[in-house]
Amino acid sequence: MLQFALTSALAPWEQLPAIALSLVMGSSVGSFLNVVVYRLPAGLSLLHPPSRCPKCLHGLGPTENVPVFGWLWLRGKCRHCRTKISPRYPLVEAATALLFLLVAWQFGLTLQTLAYWFLVALLVALALIDRDTLTLPNRLTEPGLVVGLVAQTGLGYLASGEIIEAGAGLLGGLLAMALGIWLFQGISFFGAITFRKPAMGAGDAKLAAMIGAWLGWKLLLITSFLACAYGAFIGGGAIAVGLLKRGEPMPFGPFLALGALTAMLWGNELWGAYWMFFTGNVV
Repeated sequence: MLQFALTSALAPWEQLPAIALSLVMGSSVGSFLNVVVYRLPAGLSLLHPPSRCPKCLHGLGPTENVPVFGWLWLRGKCRHCRTKISPRYPLVEAATALLFLLVAWQFGLTLQTLAYWFLVALLVALALIDRDTLTLPNRLTEPGLVVGLVAQTGLGYLASGEIIEAGAGLLGGLLAMALGIWLFQGISFFGAITFRKPAMGAGDAKLAAMIGAWLGWKLLLITSFLACAYGAFIGGGAIAVGLLKRGEPMPFGPFLALGALTAMLWGNELWGAYWMFFTGNVV
């Protein structure tokens, strides 16, 4: 099986096909995610009509629809009406491509990588939708949770070939799912009492449950800690520079997604470092 990693003995040129595949797949998925983020909250079809300029409704041709390079080719403007095209489109495509590459770099070109690419797509879409609309749609979190449980079960079986390991993967996903719901519902409940207003939306608990179904309870806890740290740092910085007013609603979904991506890629190392620091033992 074609694999590459930071510790791989493969020569650089032998890694190029895997790198190219990851970037092409990631940028293509990122292009579709731009459609999802725009159309899903609006209740529009994800497939029809094909991609087009939102102002003059001109359909994009093959060269205009190439991820990242299509935007550069058009110089950020519609070829027909010259309306500016947001740079967020190529940035989402490039960021998704980079995330796909990081996942493949960490896990090799394996079935686990294919599963995690799906999770990356979900997290990117949910983070952007929450940023735009302060909502986390059930149409993404609920199917994502089910697929996560299936992935946990399947990867558990593939790792050992034992049915009991598949069952353990499913049970672990279910327990982590429940932990995610209870943890964030608890935070919401006590936050509402403390601040006398809703502290967190119901969608955050569902997103945490989805993340737990994918990553298990250990990485869910790391995700939660990192999300709070990212939220405090970025939110505090936004208030300090005047981008956000005190008391203004701030979506927590992007921080959960960022925490989950970090935990997915380096969570086991972070857990091992934490355990060694406090116990002196290697996990």
